[in-house]
Amino acid sequence: MYAPARSVSRVRRRRAAALGMLLFALLVAGCGDGGSGSGPVWQAGGGGAPTGSAVPVDAVQPSEPGESAKVVSLTATGDVIMGNAPSRLPANGGKDFFDDVKAALKGDLVMGNLEEPLTEDTGTGKCAPNATNCYQFRAPPGYAAHLRSAGFQLLNQANNHGYDYGPRGYENTQSALKEHGLKHTGAPGEITVVDVKGVKVAVLGFSSYPWSNSLTDIGAAKKVVAQAAEQADLVVVQVHMGAEGADKTRVKPGTEMFYGENRGDPIRFSHAVIDAGADLVVGHGPHVLRGMEFYKGRLIAYSLGNFAGGGKSLNSSGRLGWGGVLKVSLAADGSFVEGGFTSTAMNGVGRPAVDRQHRGLGLVRQLSRDNFPETGARLDSDGRITAPEA
Repeated sequence: MYAPARSVSRVRRRRAAALGMLLFALLVAGCGDGGSGSGPVWQAGGGGAPTGSAVPVDAVQPSEPGESAKVVSLTATGDVIMGNAPSRLPANGGKDFFDDVKAALKGDLVMGNLEEPLTEDTGTGKCAPNATNCYQFRAPPGYAAHLRSAGFQLLNQANNHGYDYGPRGYENTQSALKEHGLKHTGAPGEITVVDVKGVKVAVLGFSSYPWSNSLTDIGAAKKVVAQAAEQADLVVVQVHMGAEGADKTRVKPGTEMFYGENRGDPIRFSHAVIDAGADLVVGHGPHVLRGMEFYKGRLIAYSLGNFAGGGKSLNSSGRLGWGGVLKVSLAADGSFVEGGFTSTAMNGVGRPAVDRQHRGLGLVRQLSRDNFPETGARLDSDGRITAPEA
């Protein structure tokens, strides 16, 4: 089995975090007084644990100088398309596009999969004029402001639409995100490290396309994850994997193909990157929700489905219109503290809203039980996520 080298400092941080979590448990039980913490170092989009959480993320003091024993909340969504320029953009210039989901997009680090470039037309669109069964998307660079206003802080570019307008479109997207204070990840070898409340979180993006870290080269994936584990306390893997379609909700062993493309082996990939040091795997790509499982104590969300498809860019019928917001709280040693899932749904023009019918939650609960009888995540009727009993 692959055994990544661990720096002494990271091992010591994780040991300190474990001691800190024990102290926190005693404090909650009434055995002491909680500390005030030092506050966030980088927290542009609001903080807090998942809805309904009683975990104060600043309550634990480092057990050694320079060692972090805190809990951070990580929030993620699936595919995000705000519209398709020039003629299929949302009303009001997109300014209120995310208003119905802003309350759900809270966390110490809020991430999304940006399924389109933010660029003007570069003249290098991937689809030939009058092409059929070819899809390319773009939104104006200024739409990065809407992502920031919604609460997003980091966007993944490792997906099949990242290069819809060539390398210039890809680079323009990064410039637009940077201009609005947003981070990006997904390029080959790119390890985006964010300091969140004194905890270093590394985020990497993977897909089956050459402009990203490779989903299909497992050895290379493990190497870059191991490198990230040496640079940060926590490692989050964003991955665009799996075949597409309303009937592709099931996760099973083996490689998934889609129109002749190798879309990876989701189970093998996810287990491998956790073996290499990842603490959370966030999947997207099939355009439908999939189940969740725990592997070695780390959560894998195999697909968070469609979050937003402005301008009718994504099919919103049936299960294709369902998505969700995943919230996970992790200790600085990578251990799972708690999690939550909020159902969302797109309307007829692809605008996202919280789904009061909780259809996505019902589907994820069922899929997690059916696809992973022993290791599947357990979700209650309120969306709270727990690990299966050993």
